[in-house]
Amino acid sequence: MIYSISTQLYEQVADALLEAIGDRCYFSGAVELTSEEGVVCRLVTSCVIYRTPSEMPEGEGSRVRSVIPVWWEFHTACAAGVLDNDFSFRELHLEELA
Repeated sequence: MIYSISTQLYEQVADALLEAIGDRCYFSGAVELTSEEGVVCRLVTSCVIYRTPSEMPEGEGSRVRSVIPVWWEFHTACAAGVLDNDFSFRELHLEELA
């Protein structure tokens, strides 16, 4: 059985990854969350982060323009064991944010 990644789950993974990236220009690590069905999802990735300068109320800063993966793995598991999945990094829509 293949676990199908929903649009909502892609959005949650993208939000978790952006939060983990913070203000870095390179990210190597993992984000983990549990889907509504109780499936544990873990994205392990190394990414180059491109930023755009921006004005913020607290001063100058930058915002993420693109997140480009160098390498990634996406794992899904439930109480019954490991599940194959149809995850695609491209579906996170992090290539052109600005």
